[in-house]
Amino acid sequence: MHFAIIDDHPLFREALLTTVHVAFPGSIVEEADSLAAACEVIARSRTIDMILLDLSMQGVTGFDGLVRIRTQFPRVPILVVSGLDDPQIVHEAIRCGAAGFVPKASGKALLTEAIAEVLGGGVFLPKEYRRANVGRGGRSVEDMQDRLRSLTPAQMRVLSLVKRGKFNKQIAYELNVGESTIKAHISEIMRKLGVASRTQAVIETSALDFDVMLTGRRPDD
Repeated sequence: MHFAIIDDHPLFREALLTTVHVAFPGSIVEEADSLAAACEVIARSRTIDMILLDLSMQGVTGFDGLVRIRTQFPRVPILVVSGLDDPQIVHEAIRCGAAGFVPKASGKALLTEAIAEVLGGGVFLPKEYRRANVGRGGRSVEDMQDRLRSLTPAQMRVLSLVKRGKFNKQIAYELNVGESTIKAHISEIMRKLGVASRTQAVIETSALDFDVMLTGRRPDD
């Protein structure tokens, strides 16, 4: 695996580096202490599998760093590792395109779990943030349930596979339809759920018993 660690605190970069090497032996890790250096490293490497990013770096305002990297390198998943852990900040990071969020105070085990989840195509948040009402404007569980009920059966199946970390091509193959059909479904899913990205759709529905809504039955029925 090939990682890029972007943080302007040398000690924390070293801690992340150690965690990555222990959890994923043989990995290659690039380091950058500024946004400009990060963009240069990622562009030069071209094989980065994941970016670990701190939001609060010198010269970076708000989510500008996350947005810039996400825009320039849209295919590389970004795991935010930050000391800013307010629920609204966490949600906004996801809305801006992060594939996961881990507070800097977290232990190595949680960080390793987060990295593995994101590498597998999933979205990661610590348990305390896995609530539908963490959403922008305090969206309630009931509101999201109502939005989910507006999806067609085909859209529900697509969303179920998105939540499992499947890519459009994989979903199209599994459902035996064209990739353009899947893209259209995902666009409509995002519109109906009121979210800006497929990642945000996964986060917003993470607190719901999705299998029950999909099948109408509980697993033990």
